[in-house]
Amino acid sequence: MNWAFLQGLVSGVNKYSTAFGRIWLSLVFIFRLLVLLVAAEKVWGDEQKEFDCNTREPGCHNVCYDHFFPISPSRLWALQLIFVTCPSLLVVLHVAYRDDRERKHQLKYGEGCAHLYTDTSKKRGGLWWTYLFSLIFKMAVDAIFIFLVFYIYEATFFPLLVRCQEAPCPQVTDCYISRSTEKRIFTIFLVVVSLICILVSLCETLYLIFKRCHECAVSHKLNKRERHFATISSQSSKHNQDKMAEEAMFNKTNSHPPAKDISAPAYSLAIS
Repeated sequence: MNWAFLQGLVSGVNKYSTAFGRIWLSLVFIFRLLVLLVAAEKVWGDEQKEFDCNTREPGCHNVCYDHFFPISPSRLWALQLIFVTCPSLLVVLHVAYRDDRERKHQLKYGEGCAHLYTDTSKKRGGLWWTYLFSLIFKMAVDAIFIFLVFYIYEATFFPLLVRCQEAPCPQVTDCYISRSTEKRIFTIFLVVVSLICILVSLCETLYLIFKRCHECAVSHKLNKRERHFATISSQSSKHNQDKMAEEAMFNKTNSHPPAKDISAPAYSLAIS
């Protein structure tokens, strides 16, 4: 397997990640990938060859080994790394999709047109949901594989002696695991690192949710304040218009000359 290629792909999400996401990537590649590459071949490479049973019954050795190791621990950890890093590639692909949409939009309407996205890598809209889904999926994968480690190996973590009763073994057979203490230490180490990765992903999930809620609350508050200012401005403008209308009516009324009183002369003529 080309681990360098996988590392190059997943490292591309580093520039789109939060601080917690960068911590998670460091944990994965330093304490999981490198440990697996360095220790897997030497610690688990001889597990079947050095798995020794106190009988030479044909097939008993293979059946007992398959019973206690239905899947090689090194391959189990490799499978976990593949599944746990794939969701991070969804974020990279989503950003690439946004970049392609923005490029086609610019080609269609010209470079001076309005942009579809202010920042294609900004976690808003669908990209925010993609990122959140990737975090939840990574936590679920790590939790499932930790459960499988305890379920498959029966929480014994490679004891020195195991007893096999599977056919075609003629009786209860004692089998011995090579370097069981070393295998136990590496297994516990990888389980603990997986638990820490789950904790970091959980912190990042909560951080994203609380940050988004805070931004929505601030945006709602600003919109409410803008609406309040708009209402006040509208009322002030309406008041000014009414005042100007009243002044215009008052000026119009005062501009007409007073009517002449012709009743007084007529009355005086009648008397004379």
